[in-house]
Amino acid sequence: MMTPEPSLEALRQKVMSLATAALEQSNPTGWFETLYQDANGAISQIPWADSTAHTYIQNWLENNSPEAFGKTAIVVGCGLGDDAEALAKLGFQVTAFDISPTAIEWCQQRFPHSIVHYQVADLFNLNSAWKNAFNFVLESRTIQALPLNLRSQTLKEIADLVAENGKLLMVTRYRETEAAPDGPPWALSEQELNQFQEFGLAEIKRDEFFEADKNITQLRLEYRRISKTI
Repeated sequence: MMTPEPSLEALRQKVMSLATAALEQSNPTGWFETLYQDANGAISQIPWADSTAHTYIQNWLENNSPEAFGKTAIVVGCGLGDDAEALAKLGFQVTAFDISPTAIEWCQQRFPHSIVHYQVADLFNLNSAWKNAFNFVLESRTIQALPLNLRSQTLKEIADLVAENGKLLMVTRYRETEAAPDGPPWALSEQELNQFQEFGLAEIKRDEFFEADKNITQLRLEYRRISKTI
C-alpha cells in the first residue's frame, strides 16, 4: 500500500517542529538534513520542491535571456537541483551547494549526467575562493528559512558571492511590517532588504506577486554589485 502524500499543512507543521528543535539546540541549519533524510527519496515530502525550476525564476530566465556562456553562477541552498539545472541549460558554469549531504546526493541521482558542480557547503563557512567570484548568484527561499538573528549575516554571506558588476536574483516572501514574524518561513522586511546596500549591492528591479491562496506576498528581486570607483 502506498503511503499517502502529506498535506501542505502537515508538512508545514513538520518543518516548524524540526526548525524549533534545531533552534533550541543552537543549530539553526541542522533541520534541513533531517528533513531530507526523512523524505526517503519522496519529493512530495519536501515542501519547497516542485520537480522543476521555480516558476518565478524560470519566467525571469525566459524573459531576460541573461548572458551565460563563459559566465559563472552559484545557487544558494540548491535543494534538489532544478534551479541549478535551468541555469546550466543556458550555458552558465554552475556551482550549486546545500548544507544537506542527502540533498546533494539526491541532486546527483536525479541528474547523473549534469555539468553542475554540486557540493555540500555551509553558507556560514564558505570556501574563501568563492568571495566575489560569481557573475550570477541565485537565491530562492533560503534566507526566509533561517531565523532573524542570522539575517544580517545571511544577507552578507550571499552578497559576498557576487562578483563586481555581477547580479543577484532572489525569490523570497515579503512582510510589510518590521515586527518579528512567526516562522519558518520568516518573511523578509524592507529594512532587512535594504541591508544589501551596506554590502555593496544595488536593487535594480522588483516584481511583486500576491498569492491569494496562501495569503502571502512574494518578491522577485534583482541586485547588481556596485562597481568600485578608482
